[in-house]
Amino acid sequence: MICTKEDFVKTYEFRHACKTFCKKKVISDEDIRYILEAGRMAPSSFGMEGWKFLVITNQELKEKLRPLCWNQAQITTCSHLVVILAAIDALKPSSGIVQKRFERRRLSKEQEEAYIERYSEFLAQEIADDEKMFAWSAKQTYLAAMQMMLAAATLEIDSCPIEGFEREKVEELLEIDTKEFRVSLLLPFGYRIYPQSGHLRRDFDEVVEFID
Repeated sequence: MICTKEDFVKTYEFRHACKTFCKKKVISDEDIRYILEAGRMAPSSFGMEGWKFLVITNQELKEKLRPLCWNQAQITTCSHLVVILAAIDALKPSSGIVQKRFERRRLSKEQEEAYIERYSEFLAQEIADDEKMFAWSAKQTYLAAMQMMLAAATLEIDSCPIEGFEREKVEELLEIDTKEFRVSLLLPFGYRIYPQSGHLRRDFDEVVEFID
């Protein structure tokens, strides 16, 4: 067993959407790299890893971002602000990147061509334009975000996933080439300054149904 069930329960019980961080406490380089590595190792559809993580510690830039993020305090009080980007062009078969990522599997030429054909057919059927590509790509970035939040919680480092922001203005401020990437989620990390309340969740039997 990699970790005990008790350890994992402590991890997800610790994790809260922290609304205000302690400005005086800074995450170490070692710990933020551990958190980001958890995101890098997250699963993704077809193994395409359609994400990029921008790590912001510059306070002046965080101050500029805050009014574009519904003036949320997490943006300027956090130690590290991770802006998660969802890939667009890199996920298109024409980019050449798709083939390179399939090549890592060391498949036979026939198997590789079959995977690329299946991938291309999926995109043709389901992903008709860049907006749908972004929706598909952004959905996967949440897997990376959750792994980062849980990794942070193992270190008793807090986080708060933020969807409340003006995407186009944030992308403009950060000079994002929106043909390549779009902003999916903002994920601040730091240390809580106030005690967190207990989790409010529906009952297990209301959420889970076993089908025999």
